[in-house]
Amino acid sequence: MDLLQASYNDGEGMEERADGGSGGGELENPSSSPDSSPPRLLPAKSAAPRVDDTTLALTVAQNNLTKSRPIDPNQHLVAFNPTYDQLWTPIYGPAHPYAKDGLAQGNRNHKLGFVEDANIDSFVFDEQIYTFQKYGFAADPSGTEIVGDLNALSKNGGNTVFSAPQQEQKRRRIEAKKEDEDEDLENVDKEEVENPATDTWLLKNKKSPWAGKKEGLQGELTEEQKKYAEEHAKKKEEKGASQDKGEAVVEKTTFHGKEEKDYQGRSWIAPPKDAKATNDHCYIPKRLVHTWSGHTKGVSAIRFFPKSGHLILSAGMDTKVKIWDVFNSGKCMRTYMGHSKAVRDICFTNDGTKFLSAGYDKNIKYWDTETGQVISTFSTGKVPYVVKLNPDEDKQNILLAGMSDKKIVQWDMNSGQITQEYDQHLGAVNTITFVDNNRRFVTSSDDKSLRVWEFGIPVVIKYISEPHMHSMPSISVHPNSNWLAAQSLDNQILIYSTRERFQLNKKKRFAGHIVSGYACQVNFSPDGRFVMSGDGEGRCWFWDWKSCKVFRTLKCHEQVCIGVEWHPLEQSKVATCSWDGLIKYWGLVLTMAVFAYGKRRSHWKQDRHMHQSLQVHLQTSNCMTWGTWKGDELSCG
Repeated sequence: MDLLQASYNDGEGMEERADGGSGGGELENPSSSPDSSPPRLLPAKSAAPRVDDTTLALTVAQNNLTKSRPIDPNQHLVAFNPTYDQLWTPIYGPAHPYAKDGLAQGNRNHKLGFVEDANIDSFVFDEQIYTFQKYGFAADPSGTEIVGDLNALSKNGGNTVFSAPQQEQKRRRIEAKKEDEDEDLENVDKEEVENPATDTWLLKNKKSPWAGKKEGLQGELTEEQKKYAEEHAKKKEEKGASQDKGEAVVEKTTFHGKEEKDYQGRSWIAPPKDAKATNDHCYIPKRLVHTWSGHTKGVSAIRFFPKSGHLILSAGMDTKVKIWDVFNSGKCMRTYMGHSKAVRDICFTNDGTKFLSAGYDKNIKYWDTETGQVISTFSTGKVPYVVKLNPDEDKQNILLAGMSDKKIVQWDMNSGQITQEYDQHLGAVNTITFVDNNRRFVTSSDDKSLRVWEFGIPVVIKYISEPHMHSMPSISVHPNSNWLAAQSLDNQILIYSTRERFQLNKKKRFAGHIVSGYACQVNFSPDGRFVMSGDGEGRCWFWDWKSCKVFRTLKCHEQVCIGVEWHPLEQSKVATCSWDGLIKYWGLVLTMAVFAYGKRRSHWKQDRHMHQSLQVHLQTSNCMTWGTWKGDELSCG
C-alpha cells in the first residue's frame, strides 16, 4: 500500500508541475516538508519506437558467449569454427600455467607444441587448390571471403573447376587446343600443312596423342633379325617360367634301415610304446651322448619327431633332408633328395607322418615321412625362408610360408591354390609363430619389425618397430604360451608378451652369447625353466628363466651352432646342429653295461636323488675292469 500511495503521490506531483501550479514552489524549496518526495526530472521525449534493451543485450551477450565459451569435450558437433583459444580454454577453473617441459599449457595441442589442423574436406581442398591454380581465386577456408583475383571470379561467374558445367569445360578445352595449334602453325609453310606426307599435316590432323609420329612401312626381317627375335622370345619364355616356378628336380629317396616294417607290421616311424616323459623336471646336459654325421655340408635346421622324439629330422646345405634314429641304433634311417639347392627350413605335421621342406631352389615340398614320396610341390618363384603349418588339427592342410619378396603366402595343400597373401613387411620374412590358441601369428622380417596378424585376415593388428630394434631371425614360444623369446642380432634375446598388447618385457633380457650375423635358433626347456640358444662360436648357452643369469655353456661345435632342440620327453637331452655338418646329442646319461651281484642292469642312468654307491663291472672295448659309480663320477679300480 505504501508503494501504491507513493506512486499515486508522484503522479499528482507531476500533474501539478505540468499545470505550473504549486509544484514549482516545491521544486524551489525541496526541503519545505519532510514528507515530500525527492525531486524528479522530466523524461526525454523520442519519436522512435520503443525497443526492449534487455532482450537485445541478452542476444548480443549470447553471441559473444558462443565465441568465447570453451568447447565441451563430450560434444560431437560444433556449430561454429572455434578459435585456438577456445579449444584450450579450461572448462572448470584455471589451467596449470606450465607443463613439465616449460611450455604454457594454452600454447600446445601436441607433445611438441602447437599444431593447428584445418577442418576441411579433402574434396573441397582439391577443388579450391585446383581453382586457384587455374583461375587465380579460391575461397578462404577460415571464413566466407574470397582470396585471389576478384576479376577472374566475376568473369568466371564464381564457378570452380568442378562446378563448371561439362559443356563449358569441353568448350574451354577445344578453344585451348585450337589456340595451341594456331600458335604452332603460325610460322609454317602452307604447302607443308596441305601435304599429308609431312609431320606438320599429321600434327594438324591428329586425332589421338599417339598420332603425332610418322611411322614408316615395316619391311621384311632379315635372317639375322629373325634369328635374334626367336632367341629373345625363347629366353623370355624361360625367364617367365623360372619366375613362376622353382627349379625342377627329380625326387629320390633312400632307406638306410634294415626293414621298413617290423615283425608285427609296424612302420619304422611308429613311436615306441613305452615312450613317455621320465619326469617333469629338466636338467642341463653335461656330456656328449651321440654324434650323427652324414651331411657333407652344414646343417641348417633340426626338428624332433612330434610328441615322442624317437626320430630327428635334419635339413642340410647339401640339398638333402635326413632323418635319424634317436632311441635305438642312432643311425640314419632315410634320406630325402628333392631340392637342387640348400634346404632352408623344415616342419613336421602334428602326427609326424608328413613334413615340409623349403629350399633355396624356390620350392616348398610336402613329403611322406615313411615312404619318402613327394606329395605336392609349391612355389611362387621366390625363395621361401620359413614354412609353417597351422597347428590346429582341423587345419593341417593350411601352409604358411615367409618369402624373400616380403610376403607371407598361404596355401591350401588339398587344392594347391594360394588362399591368402599377407603383404605388409618391407623386407624378407624370417619367422612365423602362432600364438593365442593359433588365432594369431607373429612374423619377423629383415625390416627390423614384428607384426601380429589375425589368421586369415591380411591386416596387421599390431606393429612393433623401434629405432633400437634389430632383425630377429628366430622366435620361440614359452611352454606356458604367455611369452615369446626373440633372438635379436644385437647379441641378446628379448621377451615379448603374447597378450593383447604384445609388449616388450624389459625385466627379462638374456645376453652373453654372440649371434650377430647368424640366425641361431632360440628354444625353451619343456618345463620352461631354461632358455637356450646357439651362438657364432659353436657354443650352446643355457639361461635361467627367472633370474635371467647364465646357467651353463657347452662348447658343442667348432663352427656356428645354428640350431638347438630340447627333447620333448627325455628332459635332460638336447640336440644341436652346426655348419660343420654334425648333429650332436647331449645329456646326463652315460650308457653302459652294468653288472651288480651277477645281474645285468642295462642303461642305468644318473639320478640326483640317489646317493648310495653301486659296485659295477664296466666292460669296455679294451679291458674288463671294476669300478664304483657314485653320483655322476665313475672311479675305476
